[in-house]
Amino acid sequence: MNHRNALLAIHLGALLFGLTGVLGKLAQTSPLMITFGRALFAVVALALFARLVGSSGLRPTPRQRLLLILGGLLLGAHWLTFFHAVKVSGVAIATLGFASFPAFTLVLEGLLFRERLHWQEYLVVALVCLGLVLVTPHFELASEATIGLLWAILSGLLFSLLSLLNRASTRGLDSVQAALWQNLAIAVCLAALAWPVLPTVSAMDWLWIAVLGIFCTGLSHSLFVASLKVLKARSTSVILALEPVYGISIAWLLFNEEPTLRMLAGGALIIFAIVVSARLGTAKA
Repeated sequence: MNHRNALLAIHLGALLFGLTGVLGKLAQTSPLMITFGRALFAVVALALFARLVGSSGLRPTPRQRLLLILGGLLLGAHWLTFFHAVKVSGVAIATLGFASFPAFTLVLEGLLFRERLHWQEYLVVALVCLGLVLVTPHFELASEATIGLLWAILSGLLFSLLSLLNRASTRGLDSVQAALWQNLAIAVCLAALAWPVLPTVSAMDWLWIAVLGIFCTGLSHSLFVASLKVLKARSTSVILALEPVYGISIAWLLFNEEPTLRMLAGGALIIFAIVVSARLGTAKA
């Protein structure tokens, strides 16, 4: 893969990541079924990719397998809360609420790994907080916008915990192999709960869930991994910051979820914070 193709791959990956909320809204079934189906189709897609490309890392040890299963539980909980936020408040608020995860990561890294935060990192946290305040039209616990935003922020916290767990548990492992284990854990854990609901899922919903699992999970993750072999981590992180832009733009076109100027301002602050956080993370590495 040359540099141009790598750029196209990571932009396509960001677009697919951004479609997650849109497809979650298109699927007229429960967040539980969306999460189960997404994991199931992702396992198939990632297994095929791993078979075609081959593994470039070590096989997970028993301890790493346990941690990967725990990571799968966190990933599943992250998806459940995110899709619930989409159902409650729409794609834009859910996507921007989830985008708060870099702020959680910075704070938790400082607490768990005893890493000192610098003023730039405090700035990232402040920008995300201010952006979240602007994203919500008004703070009323009874309003769907506020409830959805809180679920989305919880989704961001869970994703941040997953990122930190992966940092501690996946060293030396192929990232596709790690993702395969985590998605398999989700599918196995939710199978008993999802089984009784399977007959109620329509063919169109299965189509959206299949696209979500195969393209927005399996393919997007594979494109991200492939592009990292050519591009610098800083470049890919900045491009992935466009994920909320893609998601909100497509939701605007499909569902007429027109963002207000206040929401756009809050989203711009959050996306700027993601870019700053990505650059700080690359500098540390």
